[in-house]
Amino acid sequence: MINKPLTNEEVDLLNSKLGLKALFKSKRINLKKALEEVRYENELKELQTELIKLQEWVISKGKKIVIIYEGRDAAGKGGAIRRTTEYINPRHFKIVALGVPTEDESQQWFFQRYINQLPKPGEIVFFDRSWYNRAVVEPVNGFCTQKEYDTFMGQVNGFEKMLIDSDTYLIKLYFSIDKKEQAKRFEEVQKNPLKQWKITAVDKKAQELWDDYTLYKKKMFELTDTDVSPWEIIDANQKSKARIKAISHVLKTIPYQ
Repeated sequence: MINKPLTNEEVDLLNSKLGLKALFKSKRINLKKALEEVRYENELKELQTELIKLQEWVISKGKKIVIIYEGRDAAGKGGAIRRTTEYINPRHFKIVALGVPTEDESQQWFFQRYINQLPKPGEIVFFDRSWYNRAVVEPVNGFCTQKEYDTFMGQVNGFEKMLIDSDTYLIKLYFSIDKKEQAKRFEEVQKNPLKQWKITAVDKKAQELWDDYTLYKKKMFELTDTDVSPWEIIDANQKSKARIKAISHVLKTIPYQ
């Protein structure tokens, strides 16, 4: 609750359509929470308006953008992508979330199936997890051999440099949550019948393998956080702040007009 008198700006926010909705969405009125929600929604709308301008620039100039969303299970990657793409033109972007490789794909060069998803001119591609599965998820869960892991780590920086040299913007976002927050989110998902499908066998082992994930995550940052292709680490313990920071970073990084 707020103990000090409300400012005129706060009163106006609470009297807005969004403010009234936030105030009365629950039985117990919480002014502080309602104000935070309205400010978040207003800032988000401003950023989403800029994303429309960015996309118009991408289309008119024939630019290519790849945005990678990585992070632990339940870190909020999917929600961040949904907020980013909510109002932009669906004909000029795609969201890629590849499943287990087919038998043919498993015998190809590892990067091949990701190359097949890269943007054409005038398009933005959002990767909900990416080739970096091989840097963390696969070795932790025994889905690749040590040789396959070593080969990937030896090739990934060169692959990304070639991608960037081909006039493609590459943005790498890592959504970081702590162990307690991950456990809380898993519990919330398991209790919600509309979201239970999100929990996979890999998710169920995530808490148990927390330290292993941390070890490989650190190795990934040490070897792949380069001047050419840096990582942007997003504190994702609070979803709303994480979404704002992620979109802001995209807008700051791409020199759209």
